[in-house]
Amino acid sequence: MNTSLQLEQIRTLSASLERANQDFASSYPGESGRRQPVHTVYGGAHLFKADSKDRLGALAQRSLDQFAPDFLTFAKAIGLAGADSLPESSSVGASDLSAALQKNSDAVKEVEPAAWLAHTIYTRVNEKLRREPVEDFRIDYEDGYGNRPDTEEDGHSEQGALEVAAGMERNSLPPFIGIRIKPFTEELRERSIRTLDIFVSSLAEKTGGRLPQNFVVTLPKITIPEQVALLSDLFDQLEKRTGLAPGSLRMEMMIETTQSIINSEGAINLPLLLRAARGRCVAAHFGTYDYTASCSITAAHQHMLHPACDFAKHMMQVSFAGTGIWLSDGATNIMPVAPHREVEGGPRLTPEQVAENQLVVHRAWKLHYDHIQHSLTNAFYQGWDLHPAQLPTRYAAVYSFFLESLDAASERLRNFVEKAAKATLVGDVFDDAATGQGLLNYFLRAMNSGAISEDEALKLSGLTRDELRTGSFVRILKNRQKL
Repeated sequence: MNTSLQLEQIRTLSASLERANQDFASSYPGESGRRQPVHTVYGGAHLFKADSKDRLGALAQRSLDQFAPDFLTFAKAIGLAGADSLPESSSVGASDLSAALQKNSDAVKEVEPAAWLAHTIYTRVNEKLRREPVEDFRIDYEDGYGNRPDTEEDGHSEQGALEVAAGMERNSLPPFIGIRIKPFTEELRERSIRTLDIFVSSLAEKTGGRLPQNFVVTLPKITIPEQVALLSDLFDQLEKRTGLAPGSLRMEMMIETTQSIINSEGAINLPLLLRAARGRCVAAHFGTYDYTASCSITAAHQHMLHPACDFAKHMMQVSFAGTGIWLSDGATNIMPVAPHREVEGGPRLTPEQVAENQLVVHRAWKLHYDHIQHSLTNAFYQGWDLHPAQLPTRYAAVYSFFLESLDAASERLRNFVEKAAKATLVGDVFDDAATGQGLLNYFLRAMNSGAISEDEALKLSGLTRDELRTGSFVRILKNRQKL
């Protein structure tokens, strides 16, 4: 065989491409496989306590018990698949169905899949609210807190840090936690930096230089990369002064202005914002209402399903795909709060008022559920929650998203792995690893979200525990090739 190029020449010619490929791989490492929280609960910093997670969970459970005391009522309220075919909760058929599900839910699944789905989701939501009602909490010094006198915010900055330290000691914090500071505008920059400084310094002093696991600082209303760069610089200084480990302070960017999408020169700004973070950014959160307002959309039409939001979020996906940055959608601002309340010593609610309360809460639950399903369909696996009564629908929407397509995904993955392994073994070229990885990612996300357990994933996927934990479809194929 004749060749014109010598090996040394090829290496010399390829040197610049090799460096470029390495730089590309460094910029786009892909998904880490780490657990991503399914939501972030925001609450005013003046209200945060070390036990806020448990108090929110109790309020969420109370709402579920009051307005959906059984799985049939809940399924119909949020519009679960097949819920319209289920019996009313007060009927004899409902009692028989509940008894059958308690006895053998798998048997019921074969003949009444909608009942199995509703019962499974309701059971898992209740368990979640008891065990881990909040996955991520953001102590808010911005919109949920407002502008207050400096002395008051100074006090709440220190108080918030001390409550976090107490939560660390009692093991009462959510698995993810952080603070949202004010934006780095000229009007608020100094106040924002002071809050950050007081909080981090007070926390480090109280804990001996330790941060909670998965602690982040959220920077809102970003418009230019220099704002992100300043936060990175501040992190450098704070770590040096407080004894925190280098690189331990991480940030989230809030994408809620038109300028954060496209800058003044017409360039896409998102990659520039990420570059300015210098490796400290872990997530980008979309701010629905500030973004739609920045587009001059009137308040009546500012909602999560507006096409302007889909455009911005797709820009985020394109810009951050492969970087490992987590994406989060915004919030539903219609709260599931009953309009009528009984006052101690006052008259009891009328039947009409009780019915209206349930109608209002169910309507808000349904809206929240639909918004989350829209986010999940578009690969935004995290979103904001603003009220404890939204927690039941958050988990129900996430669980139903994965459970409704679980059987089909399981069959596809089993067949795909078998086909791919055979193609590899006989020397054929198998070039659709991306599809296989996508199917594997489905199971990894389903497990991380709590929709299914690892044992369920193993049973349904046909993978071994070691294969599942690798998180890599290509690695699974290579290992099977050796067998």
